[in-house]
Amino acid sequence: MIHKNISIIVAIAENFAIGKNNDLLFHLPTDLKRFKEITTGHTLIMGRNTLLSLPKWPLPNRRHIVITDKPDDVFPGCEVAFSIDEAIEKVKDENEAFIIGGGMIYRQFYPLAGKLYLTLVHQPFDADIYFPEIDYSAWEETAREDLFDEKNEFRYSNINLERK
Repeated sequence: MIHKNISIIVAIAENFAIGKNNDLLFHLPTDLKRFKEITTGHTLIMGRNTLLSLPKWPLPNRRHIVITDKPDDVFPGCEVAFSIDEAIEKVKDENEAFIIGGGMIYRQFYPLAGKLYLTLVHQPFDADIYFPEIDYSAWEETAREDLFDEKNEFRYSNINLERK
């Protein structure tokens, strides 16, 4: 079942790579700014490793739901959910909630999400975490901006997609 209020926000390489050693593969300041602009005022849903990888949490002006299978987990300033269904239930009355990782969480939410906010870096990366392969025929592109990051010499695109 597609949940129109569940959106995924992710930065991926062209080979669907998203992370290595519990860290991001690339540092794009404009992407971090975009992430902040899009998610501020909304709920973020993530796995425990994603939360713990953040330099500081909770991120300001956002509700945090951390999905964990450890019953004793407590994360100050965050709510805990013990399943995907529980996390979805917690945001059922919200206009939009954002899935922010990691790999296992993305894989579980990908078939359920109504929107995808994608930063696509146009080169492959070596990684140990990958985003599910995107079937672009199932999505409609609603916005696209092609960019170049001079510091990292990356060509990338910000692409917004809605499930058909």
